[in-house]
Amino acid sequence: MANVVVVGAQWGDEGKGKIVDWLSERADIVVRYQGGHNAGHTLVINGVTYKLSLLPSGVVRSGKLSVIGNGVVIDPWALLSEIELLTSQGVEVSPSSLRIAENATLILPLHRELDQMREKAAGGGKIGTTGRGIGPAYEDKVGRRAIRVQDLKTLDTLGPKVERILTHHNALRRGLGEAECSADELMTALHEVAPKILPYMDCVWALLDKERRSGKRILFEGAQGALLDIDHGTYPFVTSSNTLAAQAAVGSGVGPRVLGNILGLAKAYTTRVGSGPFPTELHDEIGQKLGEKGHEFGTVTGRARRCGWFDACLVRQVIKLSGINGIALTKLDVLDGFTELKVCTGYTLDGEIIDRLPAGQNAQARVEPIYETLEGWSDSTAGARSWAELPAQAVKYVRRVEELIECPVTLLSTSPEREDTILMKDPFED
Repeated sequence: MANVVVVGAQWGDEGKGKIVDWLSERADIVVRYQGGHNAGHTLVINGVTYKLSLLPSGVVRSGKLSVIGNGVVIDPWALLSEIELLTSQGVEVSPSSLRIAENATLILPLHRELDQMREKAAGGGKIGTTGRGIGPAYEDKVGRRAIRVQDLKTLDTLGPKVERILTHHNALRRGLGEAECSADELMTALHEVAPKILPYMDCVWALLDKERRSGKRILFEGAQGALLDIDHGTYPFVTSSNTLAAQAAVGSGVGPRVLGNILGLAKAYTTRVGSGPFPTELHDEIGQKLGEKGHEFGTVTGRARRCGWFDACLVRQVIKLSGINGIALTKLDVLDGFTELKVCTGYTLDGEIIDRLPAGQNAQARVEPIYETLEGWSDSTAGARSWAELPAQAVKYVRRVEELIECPVTLLSTSPEREDTILMKDPFED
């Protein structure tokens, strides 16, 4: 049996929560390997809705070990709040079910504040951050001034690190006309939160090595979609970490050969939250209808998602960048009732036909989609659990998508309920 990496093949919000929960039944360990609490996953299990931001989706299933890897930036207060909420819903979260990498970077109050200050100061040039401090925390990580989970063990000797991080942040705050941070207030906050976080701390890379050698199956879960990757996404309208599948190895401390199969997730249409290019975005009644039928509002922010037709050109690009060998196509039921559907097969840029989204920001803003029109269907796909239950035109739509993205659809989701899933190939099989 292979391990599996789940990666979003669009701009996020592809339905990873349900798919990871569905796959976690076959896994022993679920690992979150990048991002922070700026991405949300919604799970619906036996009629109960769970909304997760930082915790791996497998945490709602008993008997599974959930792991937050070193590639994640962790707001300890947000994490504790999320654990408290799940506990109130009857989900037990304890050190026996959740482990946190000792070398993961902490998001501090000063990171949240700086994030919001800079977005406010940017005016019309803002990039659409959630304001939760993820970007500034990653900046401090790369700048080698971050405070990490393991530092909570040695707070009494943390003075020089606090001084270093405050020297940087207070200079920025002065430049923005804001009040400086207090070292005493920061240390007080860390002393209060440390005993609540430290019981979960572990050497995650060693833990995962031990468990995989014993035959345990590992599911690696990303947060944001691949098109938000800091290197390969629609820069600068991206997140602050690598979101491609390769990050699963770096962000959890395992070798690339451990990863196994790469399952990409894509909606049967396209959505995006926040600013940035979106070649197939619809500003008409069709776009509004997709948003209403798909309940397209961010789990974390509540912001309405921008909606458009399926962009096969972009998904094909992500498949090549992430080494995806199977696609889980979600929300097919949202397309029920459309008389015709369009799929983007490529672009024109200044009159030239191209088969990829260019890297330049200005060029990305100028591309125009090339559409292929497909016949829609009137019958419902909602809740279908086999190919035989799907309308013929829905099957044709999926098959054409496979051809255009040059990758098989190995899993099909037809509703938020975890059992409403059609499986063509188990990702855990070699």
